[in-house]
Amino acid sequence: MTKHILLAAVSSLVISLPPGGAASAAASSQAIIWAPCPEDTTAECGTLKVPVDWDTPGGATVDVAVARRKAAIPDARVGSLVVNPGGPGGSGVDFVVHGSSYFSAELRGRFDIVGLDPRGVGRSHPVICSAALVRERPHPLIKNQRDMDAWVSFNQRLREDCRARTGPLYDRVSSLDVARDVEALRAALGDDKLTYYGVSHGTLIGQAYAERFPGKVRALALDSNFDHSVNTASYLNTTATQTAGAFDQFVTWCEATASCALNGKDIRAFWKRLLGRADRGELHEPGTPDVPMDAFTLVDTAFAGLYTPNWAELALMLAAIDSDSLAMSAAKDEVVEVSTPVFCQDFHLPVADYTEYSSLLRRQAPRARDGTARPR
Repeated sequence: MTKHILLAAVSSLVISLPPGGAASAAASSQAIIWAPCPEDTTAECGTLKVPVDWDTPGGATVDVAVARRKAAIPDARVGSLVVNPGGPGGSGVDFVVHGSSYFSAELRGRFDIVGLDPRGVGRSHPVICSAALVRERPHPLIKNQRDMDAWVSFNQRLREDCRARTGPLYDRVSSLDVARDVEALRAALGDDKLTYYGVSHGTLIGQAYAERFPGKVRALALDSNFDHSVNTASYLNTTATQTAGAFDQFVTWCEATASCALNGKDIRAFWKRLLGRADRGELHEPGTPDVPMDAFTLVDTAFAGLYTPNWAELALMLAAIDSDSLAMSAAKDEVVEVSTPVFCQDFHLPVADYTEYSSLLRRQAPRARDGTARPR
């Protein structure tokens, strides 16, 4: 069963596109026209126009969506706190509009909380691809070089489709590019220096900003820090170890929490049985009874719940999948938004061929476990 957990961590490598970079240019200050947000009029929303290519400031532009909640105690206001909830693909606008209680009352009293949807994400010209093409992706469990070649071919087709649908922005969505947008945002907010809070992948934006604009940093809080300098093996080994540890924490919480949907069960035995059912084709994807849920998709679903973390929702989801009671819309869109290019422009994690791929999995196996074994 170990193969299931490890392959969830490898999936991002399989679809990886060539790495990209960002050049340097000074940020220019622009005014943001603020108006009540449609979803919640107690927050303000606006857009910041920035160059698609910061090295060609007179060229094409993109509107970056932003939102803010003003400091609750104006007399005590220090400045703005720019936030990014991670992902890649997380919406800073949604974080501000819907997550007003995330920060303490003291912090909300002294800072305007400001979020942005990074370029290529959400309301900021998202990267889009053909949904039909995405559904053609090969099976995620790679068993030989032929499977690897099929993924490489698919990735090439997907890259060209996404680039054609998204336009020039497709190649400029790295955290280096976003850091320069953040500098433009700082200037537009009227702050002399940046105060920033980033989570997980959002820590890369803070790192990139500090490296490029060290004199403009007031304070950075980097939560769940991302190391973009690691090689492929280190990235996978770290991911496997931490995913297994997160699952252990979920099990401990659920065993001790009466409201957990799986409380009272042997959760590791339940998980092992669920993986077995997935292997036998007895599960289906939510809302699509004609599409089997394989073990990879099951693990990916669990990983999302562990990542947030949202243990209560994860327990409900797993229980519903097991009982075949999860009802969701099966409507299929023509295009889908993807954040893979952001990850691939921030990291260079090459896998040369199936031989190297399988070697990476073998090294990862002892760290990953599969959720059915208790930690030593």
